[in-house]
Amino acid sequence: MKGLLVIGVILGGTVSATAQYALSPLPPLTPTACEAGLAPLAQFQALPAIADTGECVAADVVLLSGIALPDRTKVAVVPPATLRCTMAAQLVRWVREDVFPAMQVMAGSAIRRLDELGSFDCRTQNHIPGARTSEHGLANAFDVGGFRLADGRVLALTDVKTAKTWREVLRGSACARFTTVLGPGSDAYHEEHIHLDLAERHNGYRICQWEVREPVVEAKPLELQSKQAVAKIGEPVPLPRPRPISAAEPVKLKSKNAARGSVE
Repeated sequence: MKGLLVIGVILGGTVSATAQYALSPLPPLTPTACEAGLAPLAQFQALPAIADTGECVAADVVLLSGIALPDRTKVAVVPPATLRCTMAAQLVRWVREDVFPAMQVMAGSAIRRLDELGSFDCRTQNHIPGARTSEHGLANAFDVGGFRLADGRVLALTDVKTAKTWREVLRGSACARFTTVLGPGSDAYHEEHIHLDLAERHNGYRICQWEVREPVVEAKPLELQSKQAVAKIGEPVPLPRPRPISAAEPVKLKSKNAARGSVE
């Protein structure tokens, strides 16, 4: 029954990416160890192993559609993501253990949706012909667009209008959990989303390239600045106000005989 349900989801076109690989063999009826551990934390369906004629292969694949938060609310993954179970489990832990607490402190509203901008896709890195197979082609990567809150706000991770402190917290936690984190500043392909994956590298090498940027303050043109400076320099300097006459000082008046030293 489980296998028939999965086939129905695929044939119905719920997730277009799943159409890129064969529908057989059916997923095992017995959950894998990863699936058993993921079951209390997320809403998902087991999928057949990815067995492409090229290099796009992956076993223990799931269709992740929701994440259960510690407060028993649910975060919908839209659209559902096709991932290796290990990648799905790490994504779920990141949202539950890192994003959720940070959101409670800084956003003041509950998470309701995680916007998925990319999961399994049988392709090369950045769609460049001849390049290595992308971790997306191995169902080992997830592209985050942002989070939608219960009050209607959208917190995009690459939007400079989103609180910088919150983005810095998520950057730190993501780089601790995933072996690759790419965002603004990494290359032109990741300016508007955050790429997360669990690529295995020699000696456990990790990549964390995500600049948490601030809004750009537009500087005044140099010509305008010069004109303003000249205007200030050319302004007349006001003369001091005349000193008031003190009542204790006698008023001396000059007469026509003043030249001879006489005083009237």
